[in-house]
Amino acid sequence: MDPRPVVLLTDHESAEGSRAVLVTAVERLTGSAPTLVDARHFLTGGGGRVTTVDGLLRLEVPAENLVVSPSMVIVYEVQPPERRGLEDFQAALRRAGTVSLGTETGGWRAATEKNLTVEQFRRDGIPQMETISLTRPTPEAAAEVFARLGSDVWARPAVGTSGNDVFHVTTGDQLRAATTYYAESDQDWLMARDAGNVNADGLRHQFRVVVLEGRVVRACEHVQADADSPCNEAQGAVSTVLDLDDLAPELAQLAIDATKSLGLSFGGVDLALENGGVVFEVNVHPVLSSVDGLETAAMPYVEAHLARLRYETDRGAHLGS
Repeated sequence: MDPRPVVLLTDHESAEGSRAVLVTAVERLTGSAPTLVDARHFLTGGGGRVTTVDGLLRLEVPAENLVVSPSMVIVYEVQPPERRGLEDFQAALRRAGTVSLGTETGGWRAATEKNLTVEQFRRDGIPQMETISLTRPTPEAAAEVFARLGSDVWARPAVGTSGNDVFHVTTGDQLRAATTYYAESDQDWLMARDAGNVNADGLRHQFRVVVLEGRVVRACEHVQADADSPCNEAQGAVSTVLDLDDLAPELAQLAIDATKSLGLSFGGVDLALENGGVVFEVNVHPVLSSVDGLETAAMPYVEAHLARLRYETDRGAHLGS
């Protein structure tokens, strides 16, 4: 195995908790802790430097007296509004041939910017609820879209985090409030027809399916007691881990197809069985600090990196022989 350290690059300002889970996964699989690097240093305008020395990637953070030449770079827990600022860094990883899975620039952008998600899904025939993107609409234009979508919609920002700024809109007053909110916060937004994803107990529910390199590695059902709140753990939804054999095969395939549509090798897909099966979104960095997140998602994700590293190392040795 390559003796160089594993770098785990995350936003150190984030309190989400996935970083700690990934540290444990790396330690268990390699016997050594990863080198932790703050992703903010490598955003556009940051002080981090990326170079190559003797054909190997080198990361430097002068402010922390850090210099490291990694065997691979695991990038995670980068907040949606900041992801475009990391694209130059991702390009540098590709140019250097550094092992780093799930960092496809186009995939990140298509999944993060929900208006692009809708376009990609429409192009590839991925089933979704009818959705319309909006940029500073007049009250009249918003009302027209609202009526077209059946006057029962979910409004959400084009770039959002943890279900924040998402509203269930069923009245004209709620629509006017949402329209004003997005205008005053300078956000593009979307309206989507409600999916009617309510279980036998009358509670809102949906599924989170984590896909890695074309296979499902984790599945959960989220149940939300508040009918007007997003079905998101950060917004109070209760998550139950499912045995993969209990996941409807059509949902598993739909999740795989959705990640492929966006160009991602890894992602957490939110979807529902209702309406014949529909996808809501794909999360670039699904939270790993949930129940069993280490075993069902973090460990497979790190092992996929290590498998790719072994392959590239063996291939290099073969070509050099």
